[in-house]
Amino acid sequence: MCGVISGLGIGGGSILMVLLTAVIGLEQRAAQGINLLYFLPTALASLLFHIKNRYVDWQAAIPAAICGCAAAALGAILAQRIDTGILRKLFGAFLLVVAVMEFKKTMQTEP
Repeated sequence: MCGVISGLGIGGGSILMVLLTAVIGLEQRAAQGINLLYFLPTALASLLFHIKNRYVDWQAAIPAAICGCAAAALGAILAQRIDTGILRKLFGAFLLVVAVMEFKKTMQTEP
């Protein structure tokens, strides 16, 4: 289900996080780990197809990958040190901000 929804332009990982924490009742950190495991094979498959079709701008991709890895490591360290309750509230606030931004963008494109 998350894969289909992400194909529609909605972050499948965000929906997966909500399902894992709110519906299934997993701890936030466990849900984040599962979300990352869900993301890796889909990202790898996408990357392989983009490389095959020569859609990758390596001059942009390499610095972005290095910065992304550093940010992911920092985020993982912070997630381990932040209380789960605060982490859930921060993630909920993040989802609300993204929803408002998407709503505004949608309203600007409507005739």
